Amino acid sequence: MRKILFVLVVFGFIVGCEEPKLEHKTSIKVSYSVEVDSLVKDGRLLLMLSSDDSDEPRFQINDGLNTQLIFGMNVENWAKDSVVTFNESVFGYPYESLKDVPPGEYNVQALLHVYETFNLSTGHTVKLPMDNGEGQQWNKSPGNLYSKPFKIRVASNGFENVSVNLDQVIPPIEEPKDTEWIKHVKVKSEKLSEFWGRDIYLGAHVLLPKGFEEHPEAKYPLMVFHGHFPSDFGGFRTTPPDPNMKPEYSERFSLEGYNIIQQQEAYDFYKRWNEPDFPRFIVLQIQHPTPYYDDSYAVNSASQGPYGDAITYELIPEIEKQFRGMGEGWSRFLYGGSTGGWEALAVQVKYPDEYNGCFAACPDPIDFRAYTLTNIYEDENAYFYKSAHKTLEVPSHRNYLGQIQSTLKQGNHLELVLGDKSRSGQQWDIWEATYSPQGEDGYPERIWDKMTGDIDHDVAAYWKENYDLRHILERDWDKLGENLKGKIHIYCGDMDNYYLNNAVYLMEDFLESTTDPYYEGEVKYGDRDEHCWNGDPDQSNAITRLRYNTMYVPKIMERIEKSAPKGADLTSWRYR
Repeated sequence: MRKILFVLVVFGFIVGCEEPKLEHKTSIKVSYSVEVDSLVKDGRLLLMLSSDDSDEPRFQINDGLNTQLIFGMNVENWAKDSVVTFNESVFGYPYESLKDVPPGEYNVQALLHVYETFNLSTGHTVKLPMDNGEGQQWNKSPGNLYSKPFKIRVASNGFENVSVNLDQVIPPIEEPKDTEWIKHVKVKSEKLSEFWGRDIYLGAHVLLPKGFEEHPEAKYPLMVFHGHFPSDFGGFRTTPPDPNMKPEYSERFSLEGYNIIQQQEAYDFYKRWNEPDFPRFIVLQIQHPTPYYDDSYAVNSASQGPYGDAITYELIPEIEKQFRGMGEGWSRFLYGGSTGGWEALAVQVKYPDEYNGCFAACPDPIDFRAYTLTNIYEDENAYFYKSAHKTLEVPSHRNYLGQIQSTLKQGNHLELVLGDKSRSGQQWDIWEATYSPQGEDGYPERIWDKMTGDIDHDVAAYWKENYDLRHILERDWDKLGENLKGKIHIYCGDMDNYYLNNAVYLMEDFLESTTDPYYEGEVKYGDRDEHCWNGDPDQSNAITRLRYNTMYVPKIMERIEKSAPKGADLTSWRYR
């Protein structure tokens, strides 16, 4: 009996006591040792973990399904060899805390996105990342500090004693060189330099027409292509595709050898540019990055300054002066897709006499009742659909079958990791930097709380009166209508990845219902076409996106014939 009791006692002790839990501890220490041009640094310090060995972690961060992990914090006056610690309180994406990182093996890397100090003409002092020739890309901006990746193992109770040293500096970017066809221009903007408190330059890649040197008597119409930061003039190639190029698969378009297709289309454009009957134009691609994004959205704004005026009244006249442009509103045309689509339409609306037509493909939201899937005037929250008993996140990206890859909350939380105060350099933040009033701290006011998604309707009201293009047209049609007749052309796939077609529907409703005067333009949709369909009913997105520079030329020629003023030069530039 005593033996049985002893066994029971021992068994009771075993089953009644839990193993002691190991305390969860997670931290990574970061310092920098590389020689830099100042004793201390300001900026956004980013820590990345990746379970994918195919590339450096800094090139694997996105809001899609294949993203890796990132955490971010601000640093000010960070001195060489001093240590900054990432612990469980630092906000991250897609895991909000380091304690949530699953056990496993990871490559770890850190990067400092360097900020500079700007003393604005508004009286505010702000700290922002200056573009350094890369088009405002945090992971490859010259001057940023970073570490080489190395492996760590995350255990079930976290990890400790990991140290990362930033001992690398991203080198400067070599500027493109002039060729026979393409010239590169930089113009100091007095307007922008005054606003930013330092010299600010606008750049341009200029494609010259065939026979430019042989016809000094000719003056030319101007095609202005708007879009993301171009490192050089895109889509123009004077030689056939490289026969030694290894074909690459495009996951987006499900096409093998898409890199070869791109080179062939660029070469085909060159051949068309030289055809005897092709109209002779100057084509301009603009470089106008800001400390908030890879381009300014080409309008005046409270936090970015007078980019609209600078481009229209400083850069373009200088280009026309150097390369014999007509220099008159009837001879200037705007086109572009996505960001460039919004810019083309916005610039036409904001400067109706300075341009003679816009061709806006898949434009960013042109009616803020459909700010992708959010109505910023009526919705209370951008991240979640209103419901009493269930939680459903608002999606932000789909494919042509409607399959979802990301949500508004996820994309905005990634931006919050990359930078607070609208400083992420990403899409939602540049919309704020462009459309919002300037806050008391000198940074843009938030349209919604970045953590929760709660919408600020006072900010929304400011957006409406200043940048909601459909509202502005409806409000001011009695003043703008006559000047915009025949100038507005909009194209969008009805399965746009970012739901941009929803705002186009609302714009079309206004344009088609307005008869005093009727707008005399066009709005067209591509059936099941994604971002960025540009109006060609016979070709897929994969091809049409490579043909912007020729896509609208017939429509532009028709517009010129119809609208050029009496006595306009319609012949000097039509040589063969």
